[in-house]
Amino acid sequence: MKYVLLVYGEEKDLFALTPERAAKLDADSLAYDRALDREGKLVVAQALQSVKTSKSLRRRKGKAVVTDGPFAETKEQLLGFVMVEAADLAEALKIADGIPLAELGTIEVRAIYDIPGS
Repeated sequence: MKYVLLVYGEEKDLFALTPERAAKLDADSLAYDRALDREGKLVVAQALQSVKTSKSLRRRKGKAVVTDGPFAETKEQLLGFVMVEAADLAEALKIADGIPLAELGTIEVRAIYDIPGS
C-alpha cells in the first residue's frame, strides 16, 4: 500500500538554522531517502520551496480565485513529502519516524486512496 508522509514545520525554524546545521539536515534527509530507495520503499520524495513562492486556488461559483501562499492562519507549512510503499500503517509510521525533519516539525501519515475503476 502507498502512503504519503507530509512533512510540516515552521519555515522560520529552517531559516534560523546555521549553515552547517542546514547542510547536515539536507545531507541526512538525502541519505534517508537513498536508504528507503535501496529497500524498495521509496516512491518519490521532494522538498518544497518557501510558501512565499506559492499560490492557493479555490473555485467558487465556477470562478477560480487565486491568492498568495497557504491559508493565513496556518502556523506550520507543508515543507515537503515522501511517498512510500509500506505493508501497513505501522510500517509507514516507522518510516515516518526516521525522517530527519520529524525533530523540527510534524509528519502526517496518510494512505493513498485508490479511486475505484482507475
